[in-house]
Amino acid sequence: MSAITSYVALGDSFTEGLNDHLDGDRYRGWADRLAEMLAAREPGFRYANLAVRGRLIGRIAAEQVPQAEALAPDLVSLCAGGNDILRPGADPDAVAAQLDGAVARLRATGARVMLFTGFDIRQVPVMRLVHHKVAVYNLHIHDIATRHGCTLVDLWAMSVLRDRRAWSEDRLHLSSDGHRRIALRAAELLGLPVTEDWREPYPPMDPAVWAEARREDLRWARSFLVPWINRRLQGRSSGDGLDPKRPELAPLAKDVA
Repeated sequence: MSAITSYVALGDSFTEGLNDHLDGDRYRGWADRLAEMLAAREPGFRYANLAVRGRLIGRIAAEQVPQAEALAPDLVSLCAGGNDILRPGADPDAVAAQLDGAVARLRATGARVMLFTGFDIRQVPVMRLVHHKVAVYNLHIHDIATRHGCTLVDLWAMSVLRDRRAWSEDRLHLSSDGHRRIALRAAELLGLPVTEDWREPYPPMDPAVWAEARREDLRWARSFLVPWINRRLQGRSSGDGLDPKRPELAPLAKDVA
């Protein structure tokens, strides 16, 4: 692997790092974790994270991609389109066309580009209704990665992520351990040595009691699903008014972990 001395992460809440909490309102996430591994190998390594929760692919392409072009890093990660696909009436083909254009621009800078498929979300209530759209979009992402020579992290194929312990309470964002496992997988694909195995299965759990599981589903719907739906009906985003957490290429602070 050629040296990676600079890395820019683009995308939405997945790449911003929700819900891998640091302190207060700060999040770590798989991209920060990957940057830490890269920094351990390269003195002077610099990292920027332009991802903002809730971003649709149009804004990512219009705002984050030009910023990444100007920063000219060795590595760019791009995970985009998931928020679009989850919206009613979304066309995976049209979303993929926007992703393809963004990837072409990033590859034209000479940067190595890392892409991500969508998750297998069939186990999540309501979200399973759009899993076929995610599957179609994933086929496009595989094709885009092949044509443009990108590194691809196939999240759909990571069966360990189907365990609920890989997800936070809202069932929409990863847990800290889910982020850890994705960082390890990304590092492997970049050729970095890792000391942990992202494939390690979770310990067995006692079977859920049906009645308690249904009560938990209702609590989840009231606390997380209904607000999520309302934001979309009102044309709002959880990222409205927020700026990227690391807008400039800079060395990692010691407190990032």
